Amino acid sequence: MTFESFCNVTLSLLEAFKENIVIFAVTLLAALPLGLVMTFGSMSNFKPLRWLVRTFVWVIRGTPLMLQLFIFMYCPGLLFGYTYPDTLLGIPIDPRMNAALIAFIINYAAYFSEIYRGGIESISKGQYEAGQVLGMTKSQIFFKVVLMQVVKRIVPPMGNEIITLIKDTSLARVIAVSEIMMTSYEYAAEGIIWPLFYTGVFFLLFCGLLTILLNYVEKKLDYYH
Repeated sequence: MTFESFCNVTLSLLEAFKENIVIFAVTLLAALPLGLVMTFGSMSNFKPLRWLVRTFVWVIRGTPLMLQLFIFMYCPGLLFGYTYPDTLLGIPIDPRMNAALIAFIINYAAYFSEIYRGGIESISKGQYEAGQVLGMTKSQIFFKVVLMQVVKRIVPPMGNEIITLIKDTSLARVIAVSEIMMTSYEYAAEGIIWPLFYTGVFFLLFCGLLTILLNYVEKKLDYYH
């Protein structure tokens, strides 16, 4: 292996890793608010809605993400004759990437919703009652008293899911999204094995940066006791 070939492989893997970053970023931006919506549905006083949302979350959390990728990739076409668009606002987009994004967003929204729900339910009822005694509305109690306490409590489990997300992006290869693992497999098919293990460096460095950022956020929230 020459230095030139090493640089070429590194650039090739780095280019493919951009696909992983796109999946990670879009999933995070969409799943965080969608998970909150699911949380409100699963905590609703309207029983049919509550059980519908909880059943949906149970199904998503109880089945493999890899299977969900296949379902969102092939079932719309097989069942309804629908094909994903290859452009968005005039910008070319790989239909397989569309399917991957939908699967990742729904999967992680379900996990985030349970973390949100656990955080909200961990706040004692006494704090809600104290707010009511002070004449605060339910929305004021939630945003001024409860919210930051919930955020502090959910940061560690959310951080674990966020770090897991970047590693899970490698599963997109099963529907032929050209991410870093798929690119390394192409090298392996040519008899060049080391890029397959080299991909671990990219994930490790990115996870390291995420860990530093999440630790910083936790320290900033230390004054909420």
